[in-house]
Amino acid sequence: MIVCLVILNILLVCKILIMRRSAKEITEEIQDRLTTDTNTPITITSHDRRMRELAIQMNRQLNDLRKEYLQYHQGNTELKTAITNMSHDIRTPLTAIIGNLYMIRKTDDISEIREYLGAIEERTESMKQLTEELFRYSVIVSEDVETVTEEVYVNQVLAESIGSFYPVLTEKGITPNINISDARVIRIINKSDLTRVFSNLLNNAVKYSDGDLDITLSEDGKLTFANTAKELSSVQVEQLFDRFYTVEAAHHSTGLGLSIARTLVERMGGTIAADYDNSRLTIKITL
Repeated sequence: MIVCLVILNILLVCKILIMRRSAKEITEEIQDRLTTDTNTPITITSHDRRMRELAIQMNRQLNDLRKEYLQYHQGNTELKTAITNMSHDIRTPLTAIIGNLYMIRKTDDISEIREYLGAIEERTESMKQLTEELFRYSVIVSEDVETVTEEVYVNQVLAESIGSFYPVLTEKGITPNINISDARVIRIINKSDLTRVFSNLLNNAVKYSDGDLDITLSEDGKLTFANTAKELSSVQVEQLFDRFYTVEAAHHSTGLGLSIARTLVERMGGTIAADYDNSRLTIKITL
């Protein structure tokens, strides 16, 4: 009996020593993983099932922490770049406004003053669009915003959006080819959000279209905006929905238009994606 107790005590001491060594190994490896940029998992020499499960759980937590850090770092870098770009986009029209005001003070010629005022009005409108887009984005991504839904006739909202953009499209030499189903496409969604989506997609077409635009709405709620966009590349198209992404040719833009559209469409329970084939950009939406 005494021999059995002695053996049991020895085994327990060995078990405790092994677990202490495993705990020390885990502690040291956690400290190493938190101070170095590595994907190497925590490993322990112990074969104890519970200690190995602990190591597995710690690896899972470290992987989640690493992902959150990378997302934070990427978002921080993205935000810094966006602020730099937007600061430039805002500073450029502001500098032009100051310059035109200076020239107005230097002349009494009414025609010249009108020309300078026209330039000021144009630059002011650019600044207004930039700041409004930023404000809309901050409101849309806010988790505190309560979305009010109602029965929305998608066909009608699309037709009204195209009508409001027609002068801008015409000015850019774009005559849209419109194919809207006669069947009533009705969804329980927020009407203002849907209008914003259509507005952003039309604005995108104004930026990138080479002169054509095909808009189709089928009776099952599938919508496509397609246009030739030779200045774009497949790589750029993959980034169009990213926050703050702007193609160099698209001046005076925060790069939030399509990101806002994606956020709103997904909030409605739909999907949105872009394809690029033979210099043709197609944005597909399912509501």
